[in-house]
Amino acid sequence: MSKIYIIGLGPGNIDSLTLGAIKRISSGDRNYVRTINHPTISYFHQEGVEFESFDYLYEEKEDFNQVYETICNTLIQKMDEFGNINYYVPGNPMVAEKSVALLIDRLPKDKYEIVAGLSFIEPILETINLDPIDGLKIVDGIGLKYTDIDINTNIILTQTYNRKIVSDIKLIISEVYGDEYMVYLIHGAGLEDQIVEYRNVSQLDWSENIGVLTSIYIPKVDKEKHKLYDYNDLINLTKTLRGENGCPWDKEQDHRSIRQSLIEEAYELVEAIDEDDLDHIAEEVGDLLFQCVFHTEIAYENGEFYPIQVTSSLVNKLITRHPHVFFEKNVDNSREVLYNWNKIKYENRNITSLAEKLKNIPKLPALMRSYKVQEKAAEIGFDWDNLEGPSQKILEEYHEILEVVNSNSLDHTRIEEEVGDLIFAVVNLSRFLNVNPEVALSKTIGKFTKRLEKMELKAQLMGIVMEGMTLEELDKLWDAVKEEE
Repeated sequence: MSKIYIIGLGPGNIDSLTLGAIKRISSGDRNYVRTINHPTISYFHQEGVEFESFDYLYEEKEDFNQVYETICNTLIQKMDEFGNINYYVPGNPMVAEKSVALLIDRLPKDKYEIVAGLSFIEPILETINLDPIDGLKIVDGIGLKYTDIDINTNIILTQTYNRKIVSDIKLIISEVYGDEYMVYLIHGAGLEDQIVEYRNVSQLDWSENIGVLTSIYIPKVDKEKHKLYDYNDLINLTKTLRGENGCPWDKEQDHRSIRQSLIEEAYELVEAIDEDDLDHIAEEVGDLLFQCVFHTEIAYENGEFYPIQVTSSLVNKLITRHPHVFFEKNVDNSREVLYNWNKIKYENRNITSLAEKLKNIPKLPALMRSYKVQEKAAEIGFDWDNLEGPSQKILEEYHEILEVVNSNSLDHTRIEEEVGDLIFAVVNLSRFLNVNPEVALSKTIGKFTKRLEKMELKAQLMGIVMEGMTLEELDKLWDAVKEEE
């Protein structure tokens, strides 16, 4: 029965060839190598063994996926034509070899056989004296993403065979570790002439030795030297705070006792966003994130739900509610996106009537809740046709307040009701103008506070105490501050 023997050539030193590999090289079967850019190819020349390589495909094809697809298809054709054939790859066939993964996926198990070889990983581990039990992650350097990085484990980046790839990697890892973090460039791991460079991230692509046998090793972060922490560190810190030797206050908290903190941190984040202070925003995002982690840890301790349920539920929800991104559904604009989001949400919760939709609105602050209630009413067509409608409604509600007040009525409930109607009408106008009333009012409060602060400063410079000033004098002071702005 014909089959493809997939053979690992080791890291490059001929002495690292396994007996199985040597046996296949001398088998007399047709030989195909993925690339001749590997030191072990000299053994084929030394023994007078003929072979064909697929190096030409790297020039012909537009990307590596096409290269590996073609290699896979060609090898299967050659097997059907010639029977048993040998396919040689650098290192170990099961480590960072896309063409091998494709072959294994395409062929039944009796149509291929793996002849293992020493990978490039073992020589790297020996070079840097690392036991992988301390943590090791192997990542393809091509297309490296921020999310591929784990600062709490050691990382080996493969496929770092030219300066362009290394430059792209530098930009990514500098965002995480910083420019001065020290990493290793290892060229020709396991060879007699191997070169090891210890460089900071900013100088990573300065090396003159970058080539097909280059790998990058990033040591995991030493917390004593570098104050870098990720999401897992935050979870572990929360566990420590609530642990046996943790903080007495943190250990006492439950979902209800810290719910107010969640609201406060959310508002502080909004304030930072309004200030357009990026450092402050980053800080407040962290504070809000901690509240979410805190609630998750409390739930985990109580056996209510696991952290993986939180992230899985969120991701599944986001995928389901974005069919235009993850499924074949087209949308024309963001308004349609929002409509689909709400439609899917209500379908999942079996909500059909307007009353159910209104009840489903969370108990937000009154301005925010009134805005959302009005949005739901507008969805069924209960809305003004133009700006004149909500504007006139404000005047109408204002005059109704005056009417109650001028009637010398002491009906506080009626006055409260009419004031509520006026505020509701103002929210309706803001919604019509696409202005969030909560945000708008917060900004006005901030502006008012700053002006009072400036007024107080001016009064002090004038040697006057504001509490002793008349309303007319205070108005003039207000106007002066406003004019300066």
